[in-house]
Amino acid sequence: MALITLTTDFGTRDHYVGVMKGVICSIAPKADIVDITHDIEAHNITHGALVLRSIWSWFPEGTIHVIVVDPGVGSERRVLLGRYEGRYVIAPDNGLITLVHRSLGLEEMRVVENRRYLLSQMSSTFHGRDILAPVAAHLANGVKSGEFGRPTDHLAMLPAAQSPDTLGRRIRGQAIYVDRFGSLVTNISRQDLAGLPLAKGGSTVEVFVNDVAVGPVRSFYEEVAVGEVIALLGSMDYLEIALNQGRAIERFGPVEELKIEVR
Repeated sequence: MALITLTTDFGTRDHYVGVMKGVICSIAPKADIVDITHDIEAHNITHGALVLRSIWSWFPEGTIHVIVVDPGVGSERRVLLGRYEGRYVIAPDNGLITLVHRSLGLEEMRVVENRRYLLSQMSSTFHGRDILAPVAAHLANGVKSGEFGRPTDHLAMLPAAQSPDTLGRRIRGQAIYVDRFGSLVTNISRQDLAGLPLAKGGSTVEVFVNDVAVGPVRSFYEEVAVGEVIALLGSMDYLEIALNQGRAIERFGPVEELKIEVR
């Protein structure tokens, strides 16, 4: 039986996550359900996109990732069913798939529209229960992806989370998220940095935040003193700007105003 993961901004105080699990269990009682997190910042699609990309390859092929961060619920936005590298994602078409889409091989993308596989009574405010959960359960039961709707080659992309600009040996990106430690997660990935001389002891490139130099790309926090700024590749494989035992966001200011450059 397939594995289903749940990622939402619902929190755990209310009934929402439990109801989604109830729907899945009613349709696919043998399904294994894994909670990734329900503490995505409310309405923060970029945060959700980062978490989805970060977990993707750690689950086996056939896994069904359900992610609900949906400020446009009830509007004309679509629900998508995609497959990348043998794993599925079911998500609102609002940019949540951006980072998976830009870095992994797309195998299939469909618009969820076959009402046979949705709940009979639909709420305009809880598509996680009425659309995403039942689709995941039917997919887990062996329903073929083509049964859920027509193929599409278009999906919404988050502008800030798309690929950075590359000009020769210079990469220009931006900070897109602040984690709970106050570190700045950028849209510059390990893959974007491939080919640059970043090896320990041999780095010849430097990272800048709004033209302020923060040093080379380092390997771990203790390479700088407590209270100093450091640039390093985090566990999500994106370039991060951190303050050793401090909060980088308080040093540099609003995340939406921060431009990151590697040169």
